[in-house]
Amino acid sequence: CREAKNLGPVSGPNRQRDLCTFCTISLDQEEVFRTKVFDKSVSPFYGEDFYFEIPRPFQCLSFYVYAKSVFQRDLPVGKVSIRKDDLCKYSGKEHWFSLHPVDPNSEVQGKVHLEMRLNEVITENGSLGQHLVVRIIECKELPLISGQNCDPYATVSLVGPARSDQKKTKVKKKTSNPQFEETFFFEVTRSSSYSKKSHFQVEEEDIEKLEIKVDLWNNENLAQDVFLGETRVPVKILRNDHIHKAWYLLQPKGNGSKSKSDDLGSLRLKLTYIEDTVLPSACYTPLCNLLLKSPDVKPISASAAHILGDICRERYEAVLPMVRLLLHHNRFVPFVSAVAALELDNTQEANTIFRGNSLATRCIDDMMKIVGKNYLAVTLKPVIDEICDSNKACEIDPNKLKEGDNVEVNKENLQVYVQKVFSSITQSSSSCPPLMCDVFRSLRHLACKRFPGDPHVQYSAVSSFVFLRFFAVAVLSPHSFQLRSHHPDPEISRTLTLISKTIQTLGSWGSLSKKLSSFKETYMYDFFKSFQEDKCIEKVKKVFFNTLKDSCVCPDREVQKRAQGRKRLGKRNFKKRWLRVTNRELSYHKHKGENKALCTISVKNIQAVEKLDESAFNRKNMFQVVHSEKPLYVQAGNCVEASEWLEVLGQVTRCNEGRLATFHPSNYTSGSWQCCKSQSNSAPGCKPCTTTMLANLQLDIDCDRETERIFSFLSSNDTKLQNMEDACASMAVYQGPQREQEEYSKFTIQEPKETFQTLKQLRNIMEELQRQHNIRNDTAAQYGSL
Repeated sequence: CREAKNLGPVSGPNRQRDLCTFCTISLDQEEVFRTKVFDKSVSPFYGEDFYFEIPRPFQCLSFYVYAKSVFQRDLPVGKVSIRKDDLCKYSGKEHWFSLHPVDPNSEVQGKVHLEMRLNEVITENGSLGQHLVVRIIECKELPLISGQNCDPYATVSLVGPARSDQKKTKVKKKTSNPQFEETFFFEVTRSSSYSKKSHFQVEEEDIEKLEIKVDLWNNENLAQDVFLGETRVPVKILRNDHIHKAWYLLQPKGNGSKSKSDDLGSLRLKLTYIEDTVLPSACYTPLCNLLLKSPDVKPISASAAHILGDICRERYEAVLPMVRLLLHHNRFVPFVSAVAALELDNTQEANTIFRGNSLATRCIDDMMKIVGKNYLAVTLKPVIDEICDSNKACEIDPNKLKEGDNVEVNKENLQVYVQKVFSSITQSSSSCPPLMCDVFRSLRHLACKRFPGDPHVQYSAVSSFVFLRFFAVAVLSPHSFQLRSHHPDPEISRTLTLISKTIQTLGSWGSLSKKLSSFKETYMYDFFKSFQEDKCIEKVKKVFFNTLKDSCVCPDREVQKRAQGRKRLGKRNFKKRWLRVTNRELSYHKHKGENKALCTISVKNIQAVEKLDESAFNRKNMFQVVHSEKPLYVQAGNCVEASEWLEVLGQVTRCNEGRLATFHPSNYTSGSWQCCKSQSNSAPGCKPCTTTMLANLQLDIDCDRETERIFSFLSSNDTKLQNMEDACASMAVYQGPQREQEEYSKFTIQEPKETFQTLKQLRNIMEELQRQHNIRNDTAAQYGSL
């Protein structure tokens, strides 16, 4: 979400002049993210990035701009709504979208299942007439109302120029997927016995002008009912069908047509939307096996994984699914060691070791972001929070100082912050994930072997990643690493930039051999003089690089959640609570940030963390924490938050002894489990628990999905694969002196015959996968199907 410009007026006097706005992201009508509030500007720069998995079906991705209000409800300025089918048109590029009015009658989602038919009947005077039969079967994915399931009902009408017959279903309580199963009858043509007082104004209406109109409403009891959407079906389409049965998407009132509105401004967005069709697991076995065999291929440049990185060199994201796949099967360390050795062979200077954007550095970057996420939270989050909350002035550039600032005081503040960050890093060696330790150990060994005469190179090999590509980057952009919920404001961002730059220089071991006077920034001279006096560099070498230990620390996070625990009084006792999880305990609190907990559960006693069926309490986005006492039932704020809680709690409890193999997806009430009807409260679960593979890595990876991503990247680079294959064939056949050719230089080809064999295997596997995709794409969904 980049920025907005020329935001239009909202209700209230002089509102535009002091407009404070924020932007929200919604799946249909469910908000999943919001930006920070931007003060007093009609052209705010939000500059925030949000990446998330989409955990459920949806119709539209929507962006709403709101004007912040202190004393009343936030007022909508406008919205941008993009249908799922249109997301691919905008993916990967920035676009300006015009804001449209937020009209309650256009905020619709969901679909309705109808069955309709025309019956011929004999009227009282013996003529042939027609009856219309409409059965409303069910609806799906209706919106939440005030965060809760609605109380829906439907009205079914037969409308025409001179008539409007309406009938109504029963109200269904607390559900977004109501089952109506109600049938309604309408007379399409009337008999001659009707009086002039009847609904019909003509002897026989033209069937071409009749429509079946179905409206969905939320029953508000004392207040006005809320419109949920409508659909219209022409009666004429029933003439050729004996029974017409179909699903219809709900539409805005009047199909959303409205007069031209005032200019509300525009919103600049950059969307990246990826949707893969994942085949059955057996289809991916050949490609997966070929990729996992990569660490054993000699030379490594002839392996399938290296070829993928070579042809997708400009696509940084192409390496990520390969890294996940290798991590899941414990093949990452041997592969990255092999590609790092290949890179070192081509490195001539020890002080440039691992500084480029190579396959090895990209793989290790992605690995650290996946495996080291919790490590960063433990190490940096407390000090980053302190820096952002205290917000002391740290500007040391005379050209950027504010009036009244003292450069010496600012320099002292900055040095205190740097020392705290540096101290947190140097004391975190025991928290470093085992996999990162294994990789760093391998890099040190390879660097010493490549440059045996340089005793310092083993440290620079590791510091290139630990400081330059991990800690310094996380300090610079804490939001990108989930260390802060929003981007920092400009002043704090400048402070973090100075700290990050200092950490990079401290971690750049090659510069330590330089004289202090060689630093461009004068403040660096003072910093390094102080750090040398404290022998911080020796401390880092001794403590961090020489004593990396294989232990893992679980995350410590505090997030606002709508958590409810089941009490003895009954299942309706749901209250808003603040849920907190650390590496030792799960607790919930009455107020945010308070230390006193209403309930505390030891993490080691948690036996399962699983989703809860919506039918259990007629509430969406619920999950349960099963432990030695009663289960804790929790409702998250939205579907994305629910998914994140399941992931976080699953990570911190993976290594627990006594984890359950099965669980109950519903609750125990009225003397039985509602899912399996077992009457014993202690009965074993009726559904298998989520698998707990790779407890030492603490991450879940869908190998089929990652392999499909790899197939997608390979397919989009088919021309490069063919060029690489041709280059291999040419090099293998040509017997003369080796010469540099342009097409050869684009790829890493050490052994053309081995590389050619791998390419042929890749092509055969890709052809078969494409054939499997074509088979499944042949049966296109019919209009009206679910």
